[in-house]
Amino acid sequence: MFKAALIDKTTDLLENCKRLNITLTTAESCTGGMISALLTEIPGSSAVIHQSYVTYANTAKHAILGVPTDILRDKGAVSEEVVRAMAEGAVMISGANISVAVSGIAGPGGGTPDKPVGTVHFATHYNGETVHDCRHFGDIGRHDVRMATVEHAIDMLVNHLN
Repeated sequence: MFKAALIDKTTDLLENCKRLNITLTTAESCTGGMISALLTEIPGSSAVIHQSYVTYANTAKHAILGVPTDILRDKGAVSEEVVRAMAEGAVMISGANISVAVSGIAGPGGGTPDKPVGTVHFATHYNGETVHDCRHFGDIGRHDVRMATVEHAIDMLVNHLN
């Protein structure tokens, strides 16, 4: 399911986390657990992976991760504000050192002129700093949007640790 190069990059990430004694958690929406699946594909990942959250519904984002309902209502689930709150909430409730959060529109429907299909917001939270990014992968198909999201999430974790 995952390309060899992505497995190698993820293995390096986990080895770096082990070396630094860093634990990791994920907060996923549009990927539905695919980032966690990739991380746990690697033998020995249990030394790093704390726990992961799949919060597909807005009610889950609020109830589990503590994303404020006014932000969900005013900004929408696919927004910088929401993924920042997801990433920060995941670290706070899990006790992990670093998190990555994603929320997007994988398609084929659900897009709007402001947030077209393929729009994904990302955030990592580490050492009190939250980093955000937004990617517009385009309407490349649901599977490919989700796979591109997984890869970019791993890249963000690598970059935030460095």
